[in-house]
Amino acid sequence: MDYANMKMDDVIKRINELYKKSKEEGLNEIEKEEQQILRRRYIDSVKSNFRAQLETVELKKKN
Repeated sequence: MDYANMKMDDVIKRINELYKKSKEEGLNEIEKEEQQILRRRYIDSVKSNFRAQLETVELKKKN
């Protein structure tokens, strides 16, 4: 599966599906690996968005 090009909504949906399954019946090794890849993709996206927001912030000088 091409995780890098998945829409973020789809990434979050799949993370939640895997979480629910892990609590109900457990995950196999492939699903555990997928879960980690998707979580990393989500975290990297949040960091990137936050970094982009910080770059647009301008400090105001005190008078």
